[in-house]
Amino acid sequence: MPDHACPGCQTSRPLDFDFSMAFQPIYDVAAERVWGYEALVRGLAGEGAGAILSQVSPEQRYRFDQACRVKAIDLASQLFADADDLHLSINFMPNAVYEPAACLRATLAAARKTRFPLNSIMFEFTEGEVVTDVAHLRNIISEYRRVGFITALDDFGAGYAGLGLLADFQPDLIKIDMHLIRDVDTSRSRQAILAALLHIARELDIAVLAEGVETEAEFMALKAAGVRLFQGYWFAKPAFEALPALGHAALAALQNGQAA
Repeated sequence: MPDHACPGCQTSRPLDFDFSMAFQPIYDVAAERVWGYEALVRGLAGEGAGAILSQVSPEQRYRFDQACRVKAIDLASQLFADADDLHLSINFMPNAVYEPAACLRATLAAARKTRFPLNSIMFEFTEGEVVTDVAHLRNIISEYRRVGFITALDDFGAGYAGLGLLADFQPDLIKIDMHLIRDVDTSRSRQAILAALLHIARELDIAVLAEGVETEAEFMALKAAGVRLFQGYWFAKPAFEALPALGHAALAALQNGQAA
């Protein structure tokens, strides 16, 4: 049923393409288990996100953002059936949200239909998307928290606005961009920046996730620095419409670390 409180519902153009999702695990080193999975847009034949995003016109942005949420929840509810304590991370476009409460109706309906717990859903917005109305973004975060969702700032450190956004509002979690993660085990500058970010996060009571981890050395350096949540190819590559198992190298290293 159209939502007349939301202009996006009235003016957005229907999608003329279909898509699905791949899932990549997020590992909690303190709990020694998979914390959840991020849903990543893919084509029906497994094409990467870029191939799909390039088809989204400005007039379709609202419909696409809404469809991504519903698709991710529908698939995750099936894949998570035997593990009801997993979290689902969904990317969203702040500039595709017109009225926070109204634009959540399809999301809430999908969660009710599949009985997916609201407090197990995390919404990520990226530092890379240009946000022209900080007050509007603050309202979105406030409404999402009121409903019970976890909020996250993705790609933190990739753009110029990260610290400014963090000063204006505080999400529940920040995802440190892979550029700061790469070779962190040998880079003094990256280690210093990471230490500063972890200090800020502790002061603001924000969880930290390291994304784009590709080597055991990076993982060990990040773990020693105090990072708890991890994501990246070293743990597992995304799996199309499936939950991938942790890679053999990561699993062996984690088991050895637990035994030690």
